Amino acid sequence: MTTITSPQPATRPSPPSATPLHAQGSQQSSTREVAEAADPDTGLPARVNGAQRTDRGVASRLAAVPGTIARFLRPITTVGWLVLGTAAVAFVLAFALGWVEFVFVGVTLCAAFVLALFSLIGRMSFQVSAELEPRRVTAGQRSLGRLTVHNSGARPTAPTRLELPVGAAVAEFVIPRLATGAEDENLFAVPTQRRAVVVAGPATTVRGDALGLLRRASVWTQRIELFVHPVVVRIASTSQGLVRDLEGHETALLSNSDLAFHALREYEPGDDIRNVHWRTSARTGRLMVRQYQETRRSQLLLLMDTERGHYATDDEFELAVSAFASVGVGALRDETPMRAWSTAGALRTRTHVSLLDDSCRIAPTDSLHSSLREFARVAGMRAPTPSLVVVAVGSRTSDAEVAALAALYGGETRIIAMRCAPERAAGQRRVGRATVVDVPSLDQLASLVDRVNR
Repeated sequence: MTTITSPQPATRPSPPSATPLHAQGSQQSSTREVAEAADPDTGLPARVNGAQRTDRGVASRLAAVPGTIARFLRPITTVGWLVLGTAAVAFVLAFALGWVEFVFVGVTLCAAFVLALFSLIGRMSFQVSAELEPRRVTAGQRSLGRLTVHNSGARPTAPTRLELPVGAAVAEFVIPRLATGAEDENLFAVPTQRRAVVVAGPATTVRGDALGLLRRASVWTQRIELFVHPVVVRIASTSQGLVRDLEGHETALLSNSDLAFHALREYEPGDDIRNVHWRTSARTGRLMVRQYQETRRSQLLLLMDTERGHYATDDEFELAVSAFASVGVGALRDETPMRAWSTAGALRTRTHVSLLDDSCRIAPTDSLHSSLREFARVAGMRAPTPSLVVVAVGSRTSDAEVAALAALYGGETRIIAMRCAPERAAGQRRVGRATVVDVPSLDQLASLVDRVNR
């Protein structure tokens, strides 16, 4: 280590003292250790490390300044900023033009703003709860909400305004003065005329002045979802399948190997010798073989086309969603293996409640797929070949699009297109390999599906 000292008068150098070499080395080493004592955490000299810590502390405090300022400025409303801006302009004009009137305007506006600050003084000690009963309804049924406000503080509370968003609307409640431990309860109705997911909350108390210069909101509850399910009707079984399976449903077709015994017939060349019924053959003197009814398992693929351009009106779209949900609920009731898709993605099919919950979220889409055929192709990827495809479409879906969809599947897959068109007469017709069913109303859906299943 090099030490710099102040200059001294020129004198004859004295002879070096007889200091042992090892002592000199020890003295220099101790000097170096004192001068370069390091912080054990950072490895830097203590003075450097202390300066860095001070700089970091100052930097953190400076970084928190914008957030602190924003927190204090947040309660100022648009009207409040207009008042402050007008006051500033009035003072500038009064200084530039020397008009006392502008000083009066500026002082008046500033006084109004200062008086508004008193409306934000104090804290509220509330326990707020919002409930919806029931949480799941069918479109048109009634659902009620309850909002409870409890004063959990040690002092009475002043009258307060509370806002509760319900769907697209905002319900306002005036909470009266509450003594310590007192409670206020309010009931409200939730609009459930149409299928939707109605979000209620969060409940927010609002404090502010009468002029609307300042507004402070405090959030007390979380959002609550109310599922307004589509209207569904009970339809006939959709368990018609073409995938052979020993645990499937019996059909009218006969087979030489299955579990559902049908009858005995005479042996024909090519019959499996294992199907020979030897007792009957010995009694009749002719070889008789067993014949079975073929059993098949349904693999239902349920599709909901949500392309906006395929529907003439919103009511037509709602009719398609109800038809789609009705078929899905019927399949789940029959325990038919199924997959359900809308243009936006897959829907849950574990239970009929989960299917209806997801049906509440179905909304019109714009050009998510290039065509109806492409939508069906994406929905059927990485899945077993369906035995039955049911697709809900609108009145503006052309026959060519339905025929192109049907061309995706082999001859053992049956395709049914439910064209929801209130202005058309009920009926069914063939379009290529698909059966197109015109559904003018939900009440006629059950009879139309039953007619197709025959």
